[in-house]
Amino acid sequence: MGSKRILIAFYTIVFKEVSRFLRIWGQTILPPAVSMTLYFIIFGSLIGPRIGRMDGFVYMEFIAPGLIMMSVINNSYSNVVASFFGAKFQRHIEEMLVAPIPDTIILAGYVIGGVARGLIVGIVVTLVAMFFTKLQIHNYFIVISVVMLTAVLFSLGGFINAVYARTFDDISIVPTFVLTPLIYLGGIFYSIELLPDFWEGVSRINPILYMVNAFRYGILGVSDIDITFAFAIILMFIIILTIFALTLLKKGTRIKS
Repeated sequence: MGSKRILIAFYTIVFKEVSRFLRIWGQTILPPAVSMTLYFIIFGSLIGPRIGRMDGFVYMEFIAPGLIMMSVINNSYSNVVASFFGAKFQRHIEEMLVAPIPDTIILAGYVIGGVARGLIVGIVVTLVAMFFTKLQIHNYFIVISVVMLTAVLFSLGGFINAVYARTFDDISIVPTFVLTPLIYLGGIFYSIELLPDFWEGVSRINPILYMVNAFRYGILGVSDIDITFAFAIILMFIIILTIFALTLLKKGTRIKS
């Protein structure tokens, strides 16, 4: 009976999270598609021909995997941070915390909601990309696993941000001042081999670089980073953020009154 109750709780959280962003698809799914279309037009069609080839590929082909990954990162993160903070702000998260639901189920439900939005937006952006360039998958396993793990990682990040946030302004600080710079410096628009040695070393500290390059390898078969090491970095961050998020839930940090 206990396991059935837990499954019902898990299904309820996931259903609520997925239905929430699907219900307002004009705000959650359509804007990223429009934004990515502008990226492809400006950077791919207008600037790309002046840049030439990158790692042996037309510039449009080179940036396509990074733009897809950027949409997955942003939407996985924003879905969870907005949803969980909204639950805190409206104070119905307290009802969930006092219910006999394990913290792991609460976390998993919100994370899967973020992953679902990230994947759906990623698919939409991929369809948009196919209007501008041909995408021939080099390794399906790497493509699927990297995008899934990345969505999980940034869903966890969004959850942690929501836990610490006290106001609506707080949920925009990390995306604006941390996430956006890391994304743009994560090798989406360039190969780090073009950078001077010092800045290449600095770029290697950026975890998003490993996700973008692993995903690019899955599609194009080229990468500036060792793929095995990239997977290790992603998994390491997932483990660390999962433990941290569960610890915050258990202590009720900035959640319990």
